[in-house]
Amino acid sequence: MQVGIDVIQFDVPKIFLPIKDLANARVIEQAKLEKGLGLLNMSLLDVHQDVITLAANAIYKLIEQENIQLEDIARIYVGTESGLDNSKPIASYLVSILENELGKGKLKHCDVVDLTFACIGGVDAFHNCLDFIRLNPSKKAIVVTTDNAKYDLNSTGEYTQGAGAIAMLIASNPRILSINQPVGISTEGVFDFFKPKQTISKELITSSKDNPEWLGVLESEITIVKEQPIFDGQYSNECYINRIKEAYQHFKVESNQQSNLSNEWELILMHLPYCYQGRRTFIEIFSEENSTLLEQQEGETLKEKTKALSKSPEYLEFVTKKLYPAEVASGNIGNIYTGSIFLGLLSALYFSLKNNRNICQQKVGFIAYGSGSKSKVFEGNVQDDWKAVIEKTNLFQILESRTAIDFTTYEKLHKKELTTSIIEPKNEFVLDYIETKSETLLGARYYNRK
Repeated sequence: MQVGIDVIQFDVPKIFLPIKDLANARVIEQAKLEKGLGLLNMSLLDVHQDVITLAANAIYKLIEQENIQLEDIARIYVGTESGLDNSKPIASYLVSILENELGKGKLKHCDVVDLTFACIGGVDAFHNCLDFIRLNPSKKAIVVTTDNAKYDLNSTGEYTQGAGAIAMLIASNPRILSINQPVGISTEGVFDFFKPKQTISKELITSSKDNPEWLGVLESEITIVKEQPIFDGQYSNECYINRIKEAYQHFKVESNQQSNLSNEWELILMHLPYCYQGRRTFIEIFSEENSTLLEQQEGETLKEKTKALSKSPEYLEFVTKKLYPAEVASGNIGNIYTGSIFLGLLSALYFSLKNNRNICQQKVGFIAYGSGSKSKVFEGNVQDDWKAVIEKTNLFQILESRTAIDFTTYEKLHKKELTTSIIEPKNEFVLDYIETKSETLLGARYYNRK
């Protein structure tokens, strides 16, 4: 019995900032971002949006597209690193939002949960649901990844920002992609990228050493939670390379395949914190699997030969065929954390569809990564009916229909200084309001569909 992705849908904000505008404002060479990193546009949340509306919109599109009955969904598992509450998961918000629109009580017996492990949390949710369907082949599950990748202004991560959600229906006998069971894993506890709870002394705010009550806080310290991460880009890149290489080798052992896997995979889907991260790091694996070709390169050291190989006709052809199709959407959206690898899948399939590429029954490889850190490697097989389902997403047309904003508006959005939406919401879920008065509901978030 085959298990995998039967349907896939997505949601991204209707606004974006052209990378060239960011480059000009920050006095960064435009070519460095566009040609060096593959960045073109950066998706940004509008005032009425958050990661919950993105997830709800993606699931709603999926349900409407396939006329799915909510009662038939046994699980909705969320992968995210952008949770909005320390206790209440995004998944529980989605239950109420979807039931309000599609029928009260219809998800009463649906299991829901959030999984968080930086950018690999969506893959964890995905594998959990695959295992569930293998044990319960008559049931269906939805995996949704939703994130807002936000970095500090003027930081080295600013140009990699993005926002979006990917929703997938997991079922037996899938129409898009069946997933094989073996998984290669590599894990190590590190601090390459994280979002810690930080504290400051209340005295700094109240100017009093007597620890007076402040907005209900009795402790002498006040906790601060930022959307933006603490990160070391160079160290994170090193961790990324080490984890994917180790997980790749472990996958070979787990799947009993010792051949050159990258040659067998028609498409390769990697976590892309920026568009060209995959092509710039996969050379490490490519060089190990093509040692003869590596030795033919100019250079005295391994590093010099590897760099020469990364510019060789053989590797550039490899990138164009196997990695580039997944990069197309990433370059136009930016990093979406847990959804990055699945956006790559959607991009690669839609690109293949539009270019009449025959990939039926071909293998695709997944190389996932989450800071902190963990990598998972696995593979799947494209199914015969993939085209009919993928075409319904209208991926490229939707990306082309978005509206560019100027740099001043971008900075105001980032600082949360705007109170009205840039694009009036239409046929989408919106954040209606956040409760600020009721003691027992303080901070509760309420949504509707416009």
